[in-house]
Amino acid sequence: MPDTMTQSEQGRTPEDLRLQESIGVEHGYGPRVHILEDAWTAAATAKISSPDCTHTELVQAVRALTARLATAAFGRELPTERRAVTTRMAEKHGALGTWQGDALDPAAEIVVLDVIRGGIIPSQTCFELLSLVHPIERLRLDHLNMQRVAGDDGRVDRVELTGSKVGGSIEGSTLVIPDPMGATGGTILRALDHLRASHGMPSRLILIPLICTPEFLNAVLAMDVDLSVYTARVDRGMSTPEVLASPLGARWAEERGLDDEDYIVPGAGGVGEVLNHSWA
Repeated sequence: MPDTMTQSEQGRTPEDLRLQESIGVEHGYGPRVHILEDAWTAAATAKISSPDCTHTELVQAVRALTARLATAAFGRELPTERRAVTTRMAEKHGALGTWQGDALDPAAEIVVLDVIRGGIIPSQTCFELLSLVHPIERLRLDHLNMQRVAGDDGRVDRVELTGSKVGGSIEGSTLVIPDPMGATGGTILRALDHLRASHGMPSRLILIPLICTPEFLNAVLAMDVDLSVYTARVDRGMSTPEVLASPLGARWAEERGLDDEDYIVPGAGGVGEVLNHSWA
């Protein structure tokens, strides 16, 4: 399976890689994939999957789940530097009131990409989280208007790019793409192709799907880019009972999470349509 080490992984010690693999649920998808299925995350992901989840609850849960995954990803994947910050206690205790530690590097260029429609709320959530702690001069939110297009057989055969708002070059930046569902990976591949042709390539890519499939992981990990995936669930409901009984990723080549129309099973249905209350 496509699990070659990225350039940043090659520079890490075996102890670093073992630590990275230990984050979240154990699986066989490699150290670039993180499945943060703690009890709260599992319950929230089940909530957004349920037809009983109201629109208001869905919006709130998607925001909260995105924040849960994003803060985990940002804390581990974004560039850092050693910083010293004088706190309010310095007035009373002098130098003892100075905090020192590793924090996000304020010089890092970060771009959040909104893939319309499903990515609108997750991308805005990520942008707002970053704007709390990162200089706005080094941060922006871009938009791609993309749509899956099905062929005569009902299966998605291409991703159509009908419009975009990209604020400039992304060359050398960290690119964050949050999206509720990571199904085929086609949207990510098409987005990177478009950006590469017109706006350069990021130095690092962080993908944040709330739910994804083994097929999605297979597609994105094969890309020639340094990337990490943070997700709450990997769904493989179309696999055989024998494969479903095996640990996640142990029989990756046999795992299936997509139905004949490329919807995730068990998945959550058309989350983009439900979030926007528009089925056009």
